[in-house]
Amino acid sequence: MTSTAQYSAIVKATAARLGFQFCGISTADFLEAEAPRLESWLKRGQHGTMDYMARHFDKRLDPRQLVPGAKSVVSLLYNYHNPAQATSADAPRISSYAYGEDYHIVIKEKLFEMLDSLREQIGAIHGRVFVDSAPVLEKAWAAKSGLGWVGKHTNLIHKQQGSWFFLAELILDLPLAADGPVPDYCGTCTRCIDACPTEAITPYEVDGSKCISYFTIELKEQLPTEVAGKFNNWLFGCDICQEVCPWNRFATKHTENRFEPAADLLDMTLGDWQELTEDVFGQRFKNSPLQRTGFHKLKANLTKIYSDANMQPTGDEIRLTPKS
Repeated sequence: MTSTAQYSAIVKATAARLGFQFCGISTADFLEAEAPRLESWLKRGQHGTMDYMARHFDKRLDPRQLVPGAKSVVSLLYNYHNPAQATSADAPRISSYAYGEDYHIVIKEKLFEMLDSLREQIGAIHGRVFVDSAPVLEKAWAAKSGLGWVGKHTNLIHKQQGSWFFLAELILDLPLAADGPVPDYCGTCTRCIDACPTEAITPYEVDGSKCISYFTIELKEQLPTEVAGKFNNWLFGCDICQEVCPWNRFATKHTENRFEPAADLLDMTLGDWQELTEDVFGQRFKNSPLQRTGFHKLKANLTKIYSDANMQPTGDEIRLTPKS
């Protein structure tokens, strides 16, 4: 076995030991195929008010600009799937990734531990760790390394376990044996496209400026009138395109204790959310992804979504499950 192959085996074994379900490797070079797609998406304004998406264009396409001398991109998947839902039919919904502790905190700790462990096993390695925190095209690298394919809803889909994964990367100056991509298995399915209430999805592209997650998390302005009544009581984020994806019938529940729902979160009713105070929000959702939106926008979302709908949503409106 060559040193490159040996090092790659060490990388994957270390990732598995730290709880990452899947690990793939790519050669660190320019993402030539992604460049025109990203440029076109930005020119059409589909990033909305997310100005940070338009910054560091070159760095998004070439990891060697983030880590000088980079030779390899190690892509990692960490399961966050939790099929549990709110017990009250009238409760606002939040994306399941936000049930527990902020994934940036949890996974970054594991990434630093992984990098330290690799240095102990292999020797001096220069590199950086990333988890949705820098201009890295995570899904493109994960697909290039064979961890799945980018589906029509633009989420990465693993053939054996679906799409309920956080993506993370190590960009290293260590030469490793690269893995190859896998085929696209979406076929003729359009369930994610058909199910999106705001028609944000076209095949293999999401208009971020129309996405419910964008409206409820990123947009700092008032929610636009043209999406009135279309939120299906999503308060923070949206999981619809993943809930209806047939590949997620293979998903398994995560095993990360820190991703378990905050105390009584799933038992909160609409009234509980309406009565939530800023102090209680700060205590209850400390180190939670909900801090990204913050208390005031969360309450504004709540008021706007329910006043626009002019009704209390029913279970049928908020519980979407994939067809068998």
